[in-house]
Order: sequence, then C-alpha cells, then structure tokens
Amino acid sequence: MEQIEIKPYSNNFFIKAFQKIYRYYLGTWYGFNDKHPKLGNLLYKIGFFFLFSMAVTVIQFLIMLFLPYAFSSIWDIPFCFPRVNLGLKDASGNDLFFGIFNEPVQILLNGKLIQAYTCFDVNHLLSDGGVIKAGGLGNFIAFEIAVFLAQCINFPLQRNITYKSKGNPFFQAFMYFIGWIGVSIFTNALWGIANPLLLSWQVNEVLISLLKTILTGGVSMVIFFFIFLIIFPNLENARLEYIKESCLYNSKAISYFSYLNKKEKEDLVANKYEEAIRQKEKMKEAKAIYDDLYSKSKM
Repeated sequence: MEQIEIKPYSNNFFIKAFQKIYRYYLGTWYGFNDKHPKLGNLLYKIGFFFLFSMAVTVIQFLIMLFLPYAFSSIWDIPFCFPRVNLGLKDASGNDLFFGIFNEPVQILLNGKLIQAYTCFDVNHLLSDGGVIKAGGLGNFIAFEIAVFLAQCINFPLQRNITYKSKGNPFFQAFMYFIGWIGVSIFTNALWGIANPLLLSWQVNEVLISLLKTILTGGVSMVIFFFIFLIIFPNLENARLEYIKESCLYNSKAISYFSYLNKKEKEDLVANKYEEAIRQKEKMKEAKAIYDDLYSKSKM
C-alpha cells in the first residue's frame, strides 16, 4: 500500500500550536466516532444545528436594526390578532390584550413607553405629546421579513451541512416553510400569554426582552431540531439513496436502473455496498499507517 507522509508542522510557533490542537481534535473526534457512531452523529447534528441557529439569529438581529425604519410610516397602526382583553393592566393603567400576532403601537410619553392597542388610544397619546417608536404594523412586517430572510439562510446550511440530506430540496423547502409557520404561530401564542402577564407584574424591560428571546427563540429552536429530523433523511437513508443513484445510467431520460427486476436491483446495490466496505477497510489500514507515522513524529 502507498505510504502516507504527514505534512510537517509549520516553523511559526502559533501556526504550529494550532496544527497540534487541530490534529489532536481530529484524532479524538474520529476515535470517538469509531467507538460511538450514533452518539457522534447526534452530537455532530446538535453542534452544527446550534451554531447555525445562533448565526442566523444574529443576522436577524442585525436586519432588525435598520429594516423597521423602512416601514416607519405605519408604526402608528396597531396590529393585534386576535385581540382578546385579558382584564390586566400595565404600570400606566392601560389594558393588556392577548394576540398571536401582537404588535401594539409603541409611544414614549413622559419617559414611559406605553403600548397602544387601538387607533383611538394612539391619537389620544399623540395629542398629549407622545412620540411614536418602532412598533405597530410596520415593526410586524419588518420582523416577519427578517425572520424569513434568516430562514432562507438557515435552510441550506442545515440541510447540506448539519443533516447532509439527499432528499428532494423543493419538497423539503416546502415542508420547512410549513413547519416555520406552525412554530411561529405556536411561539407567538406563548408570548402573547406571557408578555401581558409580565407587564402586569411590572417586570423590568430588560428581563422581559431576555425572556422573550428564550421563549420564542429557544423553544422554536428545540422544536425545529426535531422537525429537521423528520423532513431531512438521516445519514443511513441518505447512504442507501446515494448508492442507488450511483447505480443509475441515464441516457436520453431512460434509466438503466428502472429496467432491472427486484433481484437485480438488490444485487447491484449489494455490490456497491460491498465495494464501499472494502474501501472502508482500506481507509482503516491507511489510518493505522498514519497513526504509526504520527506517533513516530512525536518522538
């Protein structure tokens, strides 16, 4: 077998240190995966899922820093559906409402941020000298656009890197869109209940923002992880699908594979699988040589 030569370490101290850490990580990670393949696969998915979810959350946050100003002309239109009076009041004595989609108009008056749920309240507060802040229908539209753009980035990352899916991308995108709508409605409904309660208890605004992030972002992230497990085929199914696709001979839209009977198809797939096993054994032998060279290089 062809001998494998290890790339020497860099002469630069910092690069050399990074190379050692990286090689140690690879050795540890691959060794762990060899011993615990299912657990390793799960940890891989959780790690990349969390990383990409946090990344798109940051992107969504950055978009919301400027996008609401594109809809500032409709900040004065309250948007609350369904609008259900909970019989609770905030610190200023204003009624609080439940709504799955709940974006009241935000008005700053006498140093206090007041939420107005009706056009009458908006006009009354403005006549008293209130100043409109980002909120209302304009903020709702901006938020939905920001979330949608973030998910357009999140979907290909999760599909291609985290779950390594080989399924139909159009069907998966459609199912992802349906799941996103369902999760959004569910988390918004939860926040529609929690937010009025927190305001009625006069909880600090910073704490309310933190709780909103945990409730809407954290809960939706957990739900999405299991949704992805459903709409994205697991790695074992993807392997079989890849073997099947690699057996296809297509000329003028005629599939050679489709002309085989069941027994012939099974034999063809089995041969491909056996070939993959043989390649895996060769990789193990190469790894043993690499490990031997690596251990000698440390002497």
